[in-house]
Amino acid sequence: MANNAPWGARDFFFTFAMWSVMMVGMMTASAAPVLLLFTNMQANRGGGSMAANGVLFGLGYLVVWIGFSGAAALAQWGLHQSAWLSPKMAVTSARLAGVILIAAGGYQLTPAKGACLTQCQSPLGFLLGNWRDGARGALQMGIRHGAYCLGCCWALMLVLFVVGVMNLAWVAALTAFILIEKFGRAGARVARVGGAAMILFGVIVALK
Repeated sequence: MANNAPWGARDFFFTFAMWSVMMVGMMTASAAPVLLLFTNMQANRGGGSMAANGVLFGLGYLVVWIGFSGAAALAQWGLHQSAWLSPKMAVTSARLAGVILIAAGGYQLTPAKGACLTQCQSPLGFLLGNWRDGARGALQMGIRHGAYCLGCCWALMLVLFVVGVMNLAWVAALTAFILIEKFGRAGARVARVGGAAMILFGVIVALK
């Protein structure tokens, strides 16, 4: 769409589709361990619905992130309507960019972030603590794990509005950071250091 033209339904649809594809691409790798473990546990329990339940678990997980994609598309629409987005889909206001970085960095230091990260770091612990039998249970578990994952990573996704929504280098960098947070030995420390760095850069950007 033209950078200064009002959005129509078609523009919103393609923006929502863009965010959905991007979120699925970024989060699939971090969801793979818990999904594989879930299907293995289903196989050990027996029954012929292992594959179907695995699909339902994955579907529940994706539903959460597709919902986030809708919210992100709405946020992008609002920024576009306010003429606060550049052609590269980055906010043009230094103060707003600073506020986004400070808010995202601040969230990295909160107990809520820590609690969600803990659930994501231990796929086995999540499954044992949240196990539900049957197809409905698989869907519910997928949604719950997706919710924990969203609670862990939503603020990091907002950084894309600062660096450019379609900046593939930053998309890759954020994906790598999320994987290190979740599966690195010092994941919690990495999250806090990253949060402090975002706050520092946010202050610098806002004061430009």
